[in-house]
Amino acid sequence: QVQLAESGGGLAQAGGSLRLSCAASGRTFSSYGMGWFRQAPGKEREFVAVVRRSGSTRYTDSVKGRFTISRDNAKNTVYLQMNSLKPEDTAVYYCAADPFGGIGTTDWVYWGQGTQVTVSS
Repeated sequence: QVQLAESGGGLAQAGGSLRLSCAASGRTFSSYGMGWFRQAPGKEREFVAVVRRSGSTRYTDSVKGRFTISRDNAKNTVYLQMNSLKPEDTAVYYCAADPFGGIGTTDWVYWGQGTQVTVSS
């Protein structure tokens, strides 16, 4: 069982930055891929970024060059650094964990409760 707790959301202006954190419980953090997803009002939850157990990363096209996902296995934490924020980045951001998680929401077994990110124009 893995429990995930996101933090770091809030209000930012367009062009600004936020850093999200996701703290995971358990002793096997390094054996999980970690992902970030987001869900805007009235839309389906969508993939944002993943950092695999190997440390390799993948991003959805709309955030490439602006967002950076990273992990600190010693702290059982995954981060999402979000720069050059746009109003369309406004959403609830969710952290997810799975040994083999991919870009689909059904690929992930553990989810956090989410943190709201609002970007004003």
